[in-house]
Amino acid sequence: MTYLQGGDGLKRREFLATAGLAAAGLAACSKPAAEPKPQAPGAAARKTYEWKMATSWPPGFPVFQTGMEQFAARVKEMSGGRLSIRVYAGGELIPPLEVFDAISAGTVEMGHSASYYWAGKAPELQLFTTSPFGLTAQQFNAWFYHGGGLELMHEMYKPYNIITFPSCNTGVQMGGWFNRKIERIEDFNGLKMRIPGLGGRVVAKAGVNVVLMAAGELYTALERGTIDALEWVGPYHDLKLGFYRAAKYYYYPGWHEPGTMLELMVNLKAWESLPKDLQMIVEAAAAQSNLLGLAEFDAKNGEALNELVNTYKAQVLKFPDEVLKTLHGYAREVLEEEAAKSPGQRKVYDAFRAFAGRVEPWTRMSERAFMEAKGL
Repeated sequence: MTYLQGGDGLKRREFLATAGLAAAGLAACSKPAAEPKPQAPGAAARKTYEWKMATSWPPGFPVFQTGMEQFAARVKEMSGGRLSIRVYAGGELIPPLEVFDAISAGTVEMGHSASYYWAGKAPELQLFTTSPFGLTAQQFNAWFYHGGGLELMHEMYKPYNIITFPSCNTGVQMGGWFNRKIERIEDFNGLKMRIPGLGGRVVAKAGVNVVLMAAGELYTALERGTIDALEWVGPYHDLKLGFYRAAKYYYYPGWHEPGTMLELMVNLKAWESLPKDLQMIVEAAAAQSNLLGLAEFDAKNGEALNELVNTYKAQVLKFPDEVLKTLHGYAREVLEEEAAKSPGQRKVYDAFRAFAGRVEPWTRMSERAFMEAKGL
């Protein structure tokens, strides 16, 4: 994408604009004085826009919030200052979980969050974030960019006056921190656990009392026994919040969120007001954030996991295969139950499942087979 080349693209546009102005001036000089001067080409393209972005993340939250601040800086640079975006953390301008409503109403032009936070009001959107035992980050990107997922997401968001773009992915998350060993599916029964979205619906079938709470409350709740377990993101963020001091066991894999896609949301009317070149800049910068966010997660999760294990002696355990098998069965039940609730949910689920069926054979023959061979 040429817009990712920054300075060179800007110089070309500046040259063309300057040449256009010169040509317009020569044309004006050759006409009688009574005739009005024609408007210089590109005048509309020099209009500036000042937008606000509200996120669902705490101030300074690594990768999530900081990634959007970097996104805004890139957009401003690539647009030559024509589009400036001021980024507000959750609660600074809009409550964290009201971002969807604010963008839909046009209170702010942009936002950054995850669609499963709106499951109560727009359940057909939640699969665009993640699904238990669903798509990985690499598969998600394939679906969005080359499998019809992006077009379907635009269709589903349009009634809410929003257009969205992938703009980060956590990759496979961890299974969570537990103060009880999980050796069989019955060990979930009666557990109080913080886990959102469809993953929460799945463990509820195993008898878990699902608890939802803000990030700032999690450590204290785990330490004091208000909850017995929680899932957050992965080693990098979990290390920063110090969960290793409040729980004994750190489980993997993150079956509930195998590739969590965060989304850049734009008010549709505001989007349509942008010239085409600025729209392309926003799309390119969002795609860049999607790539860079996943890369940062992979790099920093590896470093943080080493620290958790070698410095803080965290007990990292794998969920038993029988437990995962049972949870997988519950996940299929939950997804079918959700799909049956509305035509929109059915349409998204069927598209999601169809693409998974097309991509999984290749994944097993390529990524999975290679990793198995590498471990021999």
